[in-house]
Amino acid sequence: MKKYLLLVVITFYIGCNQKNENNDMPNEKEAFDMYEFSQMAGLMEQMYAENKKIKESIEKGESIGEFPEYFSTIYEAELTDKKDRDSFFNQQARIFIEAQQLIYENDENVKDHFNLAIDACIQCHQQKCLGPIPRIKKLYIK
Repeated sequence: MKKYLLLVVITFYIGCNQKNENNDMPNEKEAFDMYEFSQMAGLMEQMYAENKKIKESIEKGESIGEFPEYFSTIYEAELTDKKDRDSFFNQQARIFIEAQQLIYENDENVKDHFNLAIDACIQCHQQKCLGPIPRIKKLYIK
């Protein structure tokens, strides 16, 4: 019995330590290519997270603080595809920033102003990058 157990252990050890010769799976020496966000994609992730916090604060009736100035880097941030920075994008960026600033300037209709800022995101994404629209729609305050 001990011989069979030893044989199984040795077979398992040898099998696990053999190099992958048929290249079906990467071995430890092969490097993985990791996706890196463009500056714009990273900025949009930050803006999404910030707007999620703003939404929660509005729903709780809490103060939302001050306009995050880093939002304005939307005008300079490097896009994933540089060709996407055109007059439409620049106009939509301006509309978005103005709508976002209005959230902080007018407490009376903060919910409506917030939803207008989310509308601005969606209007741009309908033309430039459809992927995040379902996620963005979750930010609406009902």
